[in-house]
Amino acid sequence: MRRSSGAPYIPGVLERIGYELDMAGWAAAADAHLGRVVRVDRGLVSVLTEDGPLRTSIGGALLGRMAQDPTEGPCTGDWCVVRGWPDNRFTVERLLPRRTAVVRATAGEQSRGQVLCANVDVAAVVVALHPMPVLAKVERLVTLAWESGARPLVVLTKADLVTDAALLAEDVADAAPGVEVVVVSAVTGEGVDALRDRLDGRLTLALLGASGHGKSSLTNALVGAEVLSTLEIRDDGRGRHTSVRRELVPLPGGGAVVDTPGLRGVGLIDAEALAADCRFRDCAHQGEPGCAVADALAAGTLSVRRFESWQHLQRELRWIASRTDARLRAERLKEWRRRSRDAGRSRP
Repeated sequence: MRRSSGAPYIPGVLERIGYELDMAGWAAAADAHLGRVVRVDRGLVSVLTEDGPLRTSIGGALLGRMAQDPTEGPCTGDWCVVRGWPDNRFTVERLLPRRTAVVRATAGEQSRGQVLCANVDVAAVVVALHPMPVLAKVERLVTLAWESGARPLVVLTKADLVTDAALLAEDVADAAPGVEVVVVSAVTGEGVDALRDRLDGRLTLALLGASGHGKSSLTNALVGAEVLSTLEIRDDGRGRHTSVRRELVPLPGGGAVVDTPGLRGVGLIDAEALAADCRFRDCAHQGEPGCAVADALAAGTLSVRRFESWQHLQRELRWIASRTDARLRAERLKEWRRRSRDAGRSRP
């Protein structure tokens, strides 16, 4: 802990992972602790505080808000207030306002999206150079990163497996204009120091991408130790799921990395923004008058590849929603049959 004469106290442990002075007033009570959520699993929350890590449950008031809106619940990267109880229990009582949040859309009538992680400064799209990157997928992940409010970054991993990493990086840069592209190898160490330098100022880096693209290996390389387990990629080039939950890992030199499970699909909460400006609400974007999407394509402000990716995403979400609807219909039919049998048994 550090305290200088005449200066406000800044926690030593939390300062290294992004603590800011305006957070101090949130935990004024004697039994309150300020902390940062490291991991959430099965209703239990791992929180890093100035006095060390705590394993906590969720307070009743916060549970009530979560029942109305699941995004109100703790997620990796949240800053929170933890209360200690006389029986040595701890509960997360409230969350501090999120500066940024990586949010993936989910299908369903009450969908508000799934918060993958919060309060990240850099949202890195992690894509392996082998097999060859699929640019449409890169674009969708970059859009997710932009919408988080964090600074997007593309990290191309497994540079040791290809001989044309620079050329592939140029292609990816063209597909993600305005976004910096970094080439790394967790095996040789290429680019790892450069990536670590981008967290100067004790920033938080979130790693987003599909399984098998080296997110856990990259986390280990940044930490300089084997803190997360990894698996070899499958023979067919598809990734195996190693990380099963989102986890915040502090870095020795300050800053933190959030490793995330592989994303099979990417839903974009704001993907409808452009389509919402069309003249007709049921516009199919196939030449209808007053189509804002067609105007953007003609003006060049929306690329054809981005539009095709968006169309694919809409088909994906409709398919997910149809599966959800089918499951609900099957459950309703099962319940109706059960009630019919019960009614038949009760008749004289």
